[in-house]
Amino acid sequence: MNAPLQDACARPVNYLRISVTDRCNLACVYCKPLSPSPRLLHEDILRFEEILVIARAALESGIRKIRITGGEPLVRKGTLSFLKKLSHLPGLEKLAITTNGVLLPSSLDQLQDAGVHQINVSLDTLDPEVFFRITGKDAFHGVWAGIEEALARKCFIIKLNAVALRGINEKDFPALASLALDNSLSVRFIEEMPIGHHHHADHRPVLVQEIKNALKDLGPLIPLPSDPLDGPARKFTFPGARGEIGFIPALSRHFCHTCNRLRLTADGRLRPCLLSDISHDIKGPLRRGADKKEIQSIFISCLRHKGAEHIFHPDSEGQVDTAMARIGG
Repeated sequence: MNAPLQDACARPVNYLRISVTDRCNLACVYCKPLSPSPRLLHEDILRFEEILVIARAALESGIRKIRITGGEPLVRKGTLSFLKKLSHLPGLEKLAITTNGVLLPSSLDQLQDAGVHQINVSLDTLDPEVFFRITGKDAFHGVWAGIEEALARKCFIIKLNAVALRGINEKDFPALASLALDNSLSVRFIEEMPIGHHHHADHRPVLVQEIKNALKDLGPLIPLPSDPLDGPARKFTFPGARGEIGFIPALSRHFCHTCNRLRLTADGRLRPCLLSDISHDIKGPLRRGADKKEIQSIFISCLRHKGAEHIFHPDSEGQVDTAMARIGG
């Protein structure tokens, strides 16, 4: 087994997030830019066969976990068949997918058959009306049915991702966190990040400490240890709870020193940091006939540009230019 890749700060990198499309069947307020950008053309998006070549090179370089994202990955035709091929690549220890859950009920059989270990569902509220306000679609009940079915199968790790949105879903934090009391799942609260120019000038993000304060009535938060293949969430549980609570303090408390990931965008660029517009073209060399060693050298070159930490904080006025749907979160 190959040792993990390392970045310029000697951090091990064993986790690759792959966006397979910039299309989505929702229009969430934290993802949709104020001025919509044109969608990628078909020829600009990496083909599944190309992604498999890149993934194989990454796994042979020490990547151990791959997450498929979008946009919404399940809207791309062929994603489920692609996942099955991806799951069979040597060296892959954990295969995950992030979805908005709209197509989850009709996809669970194939996700299970493909060998997907973990499903992350973006769910910012348990209130159908607030769900509509955030996403622009009356789809809460279908999403929730998919989550319940996924839990019932007991073959997936289930995580629910809730972006904290000031003035929109703050009252929903206790209800969301309560799901971890009686269910074997993880509820993760994420500070809204300045990506894709969707913020207004007076925007003020909800920070992790505010979220923790909203959960005090549920009991004390007990810290949990992290796994080497985990993402950036700081994990906790409540006394007697079956599940976990996670907090991703992207702005208030940088987790850069533990970052173990690279991102491959839908249009074939490697990004060393979510909160940076630095990226390296991998699609061009691949389509010009680059072999495995050349592909692996692009990974190494990209990691040299993975900085010690990003520049954003709660009062930052800057933005990451690339839309979240294209990066894949």
